Order: sequence, then structure tokens, then C-alpha cells
Amino acid sequence: MSDETRFVSAERLVRAAPEAIFELIADPALQPGWDGNDNLAEAAPGQRVTGVGQAFVMELTVGGTRENHVVEFEEGRRIAWKPAYPGEELLGHLWRWELEPGAEPGVTLVRHSYDWSGLPDTAEPKRLARARATTAEMLGASLGRLAAAAEAA
Repeated sequence: MSDETRFVSAERLVRAAPEAIFELIADPALQPGWDGNDNLAEAAPGQRVTGVGQAFVMELTVGGTRENHVVEFEEGRRIAWKPAYPGEELLGHLWRWELEPGAEPGVTLVRHSYDWSGLPDTAEPKRLARARATTAEMLGASLGRLAAAAEAA
């Protein structure tokens, strides 16, 4: 594995309760509405995540389907998943959302991170290129749209 940084994150304060924000993240059918990078096309309703070990299916705007396997979960506070092609092994990268109540009521610190340290150097070149191209600014775009959706609710 190379010595390049394989972890990016962004955070921001959102003027909404953690529970309201978490609902937008934990329900895959709602994610395409606030995805700041326009990668997510749609997810069938009824896949609301409630625990580790679950998987939800997402259709991508570039075509194709991903099975996202939930590996971390704390209701209202933290959720993380690892994607895979349907029926195949995990690809080696992780998407994580963490929420912390702010110092004042109704404000939440939301942290979004992308960790591709588990993606092997032997992964398909297209996948490695997309991982390298995922920046903190891209994560921030999703945070911005998530904040707008949560604050408008």
C-alpha cells in the first residue's frame, strides 16, 4: 500500500436536532435528495437502517447498484457502511456519519468521513481513481445539502 492519505473528512454545525438529521442519513430512500455529489439515483423505500449487519441497496446515477453493509450503528449518533457489488465481497472503503449534540439546543455537529485505507492497491484502476478524487470539499457538499434539508424540515 502506498503512503498516500486514504482518509478525508468534513464537518459542520447544523441547526437541527441529531435525531432529525440522523433520519435523513439512516433512511436510504432520502439520501439522493441531499447527496452533494449527485452520485445516488434512488433507493427503494423500507430500507431504514436500525443496526449493524443490515445492508441497503442504492442505485447510482452512473448506473449500477451498490449493496451497502452497515458496520457501525448507534441510533441518532453514528452510522457507517462499506459498499459492495451485489452478492460480492466488500470493496474496501467506508462511509461514516457522526453526530454530536452542540453546545446549544437544536444544534448538531455533523462529521462525514470517507476511509479508503482498506481498498487494496490491486483494486480496479477506476475505483482507485474515484477514491483518490474524493475530497473533503466533496464531503462538505453533501454536508451542506444535508444541513439545508434538515434545517428546512
